[in-house]
Amino acid sequence: MNRKKPSKKANIQTSRIEYLTVGQTARILGISPSTLRLWENVGLINPARSTGKYRLYSSELLEVLKRIKYLRDVKKLSVPGIKQMLGKKLKPPIPGPNGDAQIEIGAKLRQMRQRLQLGIVEAAAQAKISPGFLSAIELAKANPSVATLQRLAATYNTTVLEFFSIPRHARRLIAPHQRRVLKTESGVCIELLSIGTKMLECMIFRVPPKAGSDGSYSHAGEEFIYMLQGELEIWLDEWECHTLKSGDSFWFESNLGHRWFNPSKQEAVLIWVNTPITF
Repeated sequence: MNRKKPSKKANIQTSRIEYLTVGQTARILGISPSTLRLWENVGLINPARSTGKYRLYSSELLEVLKRIKYLRDVKKLSVPGIKQMLGKKLKPPIPGPNGDAQIEIGAKLRQMRQRLQLGIVEAAAQAKISPGFLSAIELAKANPSVATLQRLAATYNTTVLEFFSIPRHARRLIAPHQRRVLKTESGVCIELLSIGTKMLECMIFRVPPKAGSDGSYSHAGEEFIYMLQGELEIWLDEWECHTLKSGDSFWFESNLGHRWFNPSKQEAVLIWVNTPITF
């Protein structure tokens, strides 16, 4: 009689960070387990191992795998090309009209962590990422997704707005060329529409085809979205799924875990408002 291997499930449940098995990860990505092993063999990924030597995939590694799949299927890159793209830096914010030099996101994250006197291991555990990945982000050798940036901001008791290097003084009028911009290597572009507001975060999101948040996140407050162009698929608590199209408006409670993705072949452009300032 065949018996189940109990150690595999036990190791996953007792780990501080939730892990997925090879089969679970392959089903989420829509690829075969052999493809995952191939990507490991060529050096694209390095999954954790249980005491029984089973491969384990964290949520952070899942984000990397989604990026690899996108680069392979959409960008049609080879393994060397994928390695090169994964190693590129996160693009810093575009300098504002005052010409001040912007601090790279990695350096800013390191300053925030050190200000709270958190070690790499402790900070990474709170943000639910690996210490190695956090170190790579701080050294600008890895690209954090929007979801990862939000979790790191929450860990450091701040918001993603801090990454925009916002001027100290408020501005009632902001011309398009004065907007602070945050752009990731995957192409997601966030433009800040308000500076100095007390209760509102107003942004324009530009999401390229087949790009998204690369993970779920949650925080306090409420959110409102108005679609200007394209489509956006948004999941709430992995239970509700809504596809927003041009002209649609949508709101939800921010404490619901939310992730989003552009399933179309056209750039999605949307106005995204958070209240209070907790993103």
